[in-house]
Amino acid sequence: MADFPQTVVEALRSVIGQGTVSLHEPEFSGNEWAYVKECLDTGWVSSVGKFVDSFEGMLADYTGVKHAVATVNGTAALHVCLKLAGVERDEEVLVPALTFVATANAVSYCGAIPHFVDSSEITLGIDPEKLKPYLKEIAEIRNEGCFNRKTGRRIRAVVPMHTFGHPVDLDPLSELCEEYRLVLVEDAAESLGSYYKGRHTGNVGRISALSFNGNKVITTGGGGAILTNDPDLAKLAKHVTTTAKIPHRWSFSHDMVGYNYRLPNINAALGCAQLERLPDFIESKRRLAEHYSRAFLGIEGIRFFAEPPFAKSNYWLNVLLLEKEQAGKRDELLEATNSIGIMTRPSWTLMHRLEMYGHCPRMDDLSVAEDLEVRLINIPSSSRLGGMREARRNDPA
Repeated sequence: MADFPQTVVEALRSVIGQGTVSLHEPEFSGNEWAYVKECLDTGWVSSVGKFVDSFEGMLADYTGVKHAVATVNGTAALHVCLKLAGVERDEEVLVPALTFVATANAVSYCGAIPHFVDSSEITLGIDPEKLKPYLKEIAEIRNEGCFNRKTGRRIRAVVPMHTFGHPVDLDPLSELCEEYRLVLVEDAAESLGSYYKGRHTGNVGRISALSFNGNKVITTGGGGAILTNDPDLAKLAKHVTTTAKIPHRWSFSHDMVGYNYRLPNINAALGCAQLERLPDFIESKRRLAEHYSRAFLGIEGIRFFAEPPFAKSNYWLNVLLLEKEQAGKRDELLEATNSIGIMTRPSWTLMHRLEMYGHCPRMDDLSVAEDLEVRLINIPSSSRLGGMREARRNDPA
């Protein structure tokens, strides 16, 4: 085989051009300046203001959910999702071993225990077909709910994370949740603009979380949102994320333990402008994915990861998968690309390998997640890159 790292670099350069290229950077090309300036001019910069309400309404309209509640970040959103799903101290929550640490951290914030399960190579997320026999082995249904035979603890919920924007196969997962009386909470942090069988992610779970960190498809600087079709949960989510303060013109009275998790108006202003551009961002990102797919077609030893057959993905972070015989060259590729200014990154460290989660329950067989961990590379995915090839074609100079 020719110089493998150089072949990969050439394929990348054919899509993204020359120079330094970030992994994912925000694009501000709409009304961001005008909306943020309005906040500054009027003084409405904190956790109340018209942009917060507008942002929530726009999110609900775009995703098709009935209610959206903006929060200060995606982890805060997921924390509240789990609390409202009924997750309590010393209960277990099934989460993928292959995920960003925030998924497991949000479980820990509830005093609960992450229970790690394997992923599917088709989706990169929880594999319901592998989870089914595992639950049959370890789960016991009692009057109070589902319990782990091995630990004696209640298993309260399942949290599928839509990895790099690719939807998990939610229908069979929903069936398992119904069979084992588990709450489905979607970690949709990376999947704004992704659809599962025609429905936007976040609509299948009882409650779901989004993220608008600076590296997401759209950004509010830092921010997140809770999505739900349950009006009572939505009302409670808004209440608990505003320190559970009872509305009054001057009195400070709180009726439960709440959190200061509301998104500031100035961040929501940024989000409104970004949401106006979201269809363009998604179109550009999907075009970029097509370019990558063609560029890597036929290159031996590596392939571009494409959306599952039942999904339409946002391709938040594009993925290259080394074939198993080339897995040992991952770090060589990371070095070759980063040393010339092409930012690439490996998979996250699997959760059960982290010191604070090494003692947590997990499937005995996490072989797919462990395999993906050593073969996966994220490549530059900014939406502006979707037009790079066309721009060079139109302006060869």
